[in-house]
Amino acid sequence: MDFRNFQRLDSKPSLLAYGCMRFPERDGQIDKKLTYAMLDAAVAGGVNYFDSAYVYHGGKSEGFMGEYFTARSMPRESYYIATKLPQWNVDSLEDAKRIFEEQLTRWQTDYIDFYLLHDLKSSGFEKMLKLGVVDYCLDLQKQGKIKHFGFSTHDNFEGFKSTLDYRDWDFVMLHLNYMDLDNLKLYEYALSKDIPILVMEGVKGGSLSKLPEDISKYFANVKPTDSPSKWALRWAGSLEGVKCVLSGMSSVEQVKDNLTTFSDFKPLTDDERAAIKKVETALRKRVRCNCTGCNYCMPCPAGVNIPWVLSIWNNWGIYENRGHSNWEWSIVKGTQRPDSCTECGACVELCPQKIDLITDLKKAQSELEGLKW
Repeated sequence: MDFRNFQRLDSKPSLLAYGCMRFPERDGQIDKKLTYAMLDAAVAGGVNYFDSAYVYHGGKSEGFMGEYFTARSMPRESYYIATKLPQWNVDSLEDAKRIFEEQLTRWQTDYIDFYLLHDLKSSGFEKMLKLGVVDYCLDLQKQGKIKHFGFSTHDNFEGFKSTLDYRDWDFVMLHLNYMDLDNLKLYEYALSKDIPILVMEGVKGGSLSKLPEDISKYFANVKPTDSPSKWALRWAGSLEGVKCVLSGMSSVEQVKDNLTTFSDFKPLTDDERAAIKKVETALRKRVRCNCTGCNYCMPCPAGVNIPWVLSIWNNWGIYENRGHSNWEWSIVKGTQRPDSCTECGACVELCPQKIDLITDLKKAQSELEGLKW
């Protein structure tokens, strides 16, 4: 396993980090036997960084991991715990204190190595400042209950910059993969400030782990035996300043494949970068609708969440990830769905791209409904 030293933090986590959000389940519970086998394989392969959050697996992920470390009698100094405060559920300083103490209990520990404000946007950060949560976390750090303090984010650049500029953060976790290239602007800014960077969504929620056959040929022509996941994770790991790449592994096979990627890690060559560019270009041609998500069409008089629906439809068209698209579609409820459209035409008049939104929404409804297993 390769390790990249956090010199400013005196920590040396594994380049491959285990994301504890997608453990296999059985009868609504984390499958203990299978997940223990996955974790055992990861630990044997050198993984020492485990990332969870208060809300993962309905609040069960942290406690499961605490039980695992205890069951395996792992010395506390042999692994790093990373977990997150759900800032959207915090309405008072007392909420933050209660959640943190509960997290210590779940993990069966008296300190957290990497503590993050979860999915932070500038508005959420302002709230955390106002409630005194940031000062509370810094005080916990002084007490040694938090070793390193940072945040994860899916914010836009302006919001990210304002949050990052507020203080000298220990680290930041960013959404980075070879398709979501707009986020490189956030990465480059963090790099310019010498902030250690952790990568999430390297395989875009699994969408880059299995590609349509007519797309994957570009990878097969260069390295026939390498999985699409290996290509995506190597892209992330080849970025300067990246210290850890998270992967939410959900099978022993995925663990083993990722271990081969990050043991004796090899950055991408020029030929390999060219292959990834071909894949990116080919995937973008599969987009269903040229919606840019500008939101000028909103609010819809009938309540349809037009940009959200079209984004889900586009993701299905590009990646053909039935499971993920089904999950996304299941979240869209009631009048948010296109079958609530009254065809008033207000959205069409407002769309800067002049998209025939009424027709596309009908197509999206039909196609997404057809994904059900």
